[in-house]
Amino acid sequence: MTMLNPGDISFVVICTVLVFLMTPGLALFYGGMVRKRNVLSIMMQSYAAMGLVTVIWVLFGYSLAFGPDQGHLIGSFDWIGLRGVGLSPNPDYAPTIPHLLFFLFQLMFAIITPALISGATAERLRFTAFLLFIVLWSILVYIPLAHWIWGVGGWMRNLGVLDFAGGTVVEMASGMSGLVAAFVVGKRIRVGYEYNIPHHMPNVLFGGGLLWFGWFGFNAGGAMGANSVAVLALGTTQIAGAAGMIGWVLVEWLHRRQITAFGAVSGIISALVAITPAAGFVSIGSSLLIGLVAGGVCYLGVSILKAKLGYDDALDVFGIHGIGGTWGTIATGIFADLSLNPQGKNGLINGGGIEPVLIQLIAVAATYLFTGIMTFLILKGIAMFTPLNATDDEQVNGLDLTQHREKAYPDFELSENVYI
Repeated sequence: MTMLNPGDISFVVICTVLVFLMTPGLALFYGGMVRKRNVLSIMMQSYAAMGLVTVIWVLFGYSLAFGPDQGHLIGSFDWIGLRGVGLSPNPDYAPTIPHLLFFLFQLMFAIITPALISGATAERLRFTAFLLFIVLWSILVYIPLAHWIWGVGGWMRNLGVLDFAGGTVVEMASGMSGLVAAFVVGKRIRVGYEYNIPHHMPNVLFGGGLLWFGWFGFNAGGAMGANSVAVLALGTTQIAGAAGMIGWVLVEWLHRRQITAFGAVSGIISALVAITPAAGFVSIGSSLLIGLVAGGVCYLGVSILKAKLGYDDALDVFGIHGIGGTWGTIATGIFADLSLNPQGKNGLINGGGIEPVLIQLIAVAATYLFTGIMTFLILKGIAMFTPLNATDDEQVNGLDLTQHREKAYPDFELSENVYI
């Protein structure tokens, strides 16, 4: 039975705008992390995603991701141009809120995912190439993957994969795509000796705080109503984030004998990434452990793995979103508790056996293979028509000036230097 519930509508409206706020928050977060000559460039990439993806989602993206299933691989064009997506509920996805509201909530996820990828190629990917990448990646990667995991009839959904709020669709997809993009686009010039730390830590902390704030809507909204599962997701989100901060700085202290503000906020984001697929399926105690492990593991990925493999993932998209999302997806199969959410299942430690873990591992492998191969092909295709990488001179002068003819700090000419 479908019937509009004012409480559920109010709740999902709030969650929707919270998730929307995450993309401007990400722009601030990334903007503080780059050097000052590239601030507007990286922030503009997040805003470009807000515009382009919205239009794609309205025209046909939502219909292909969530429309009536076609062979368990993609939706249909039945809802093209939002035809039939109105103020009545859709019983398959959200029976107590307007279908249009469910569309809007899912739109915010589609927006932030390609924006996350931009951090991997920060400070050298040309803006024209990034615009083409957003369009093609959203259509060829995000839409099919969203249908597989969340769409009624999608093959991973039918398999029993648990992904409450986007561990595969958002986090692992952006992380793996970022890793491939970092290799394909190549390194920034002078990486290795240029003083390469965040130029504005207050913006990093403020942007990170906005992301944590928005993540309550990101995860709790997955319950699609004001109910006990939403409360569970709210609690696991807060607790995992706090534990992730502790996990990161603890390992940072053991490794480098220092605790940094940048490390603290990175640990928070790592744990929020990890709890995303598990938020509505695991207990509070499990979320504490998931977050703690995520902080430490992602620190090792950022500090050691990247150096060993030699790739230039500028803002650590793979180290945080790829590794954190992978751990969280596997952890969901370990810690899921059916008694907390009847739409879930029991994980390994709750009597579900090894099968839930194996199913989650299939989701990890499929997400990595699909997103990695498609990202490689998309970037190589774009490179046939327009250069991906900014020239050395453009990187020296900054993408703000060379791509947008603007400066983030035009009043500080004396401090402007190619090494800042």
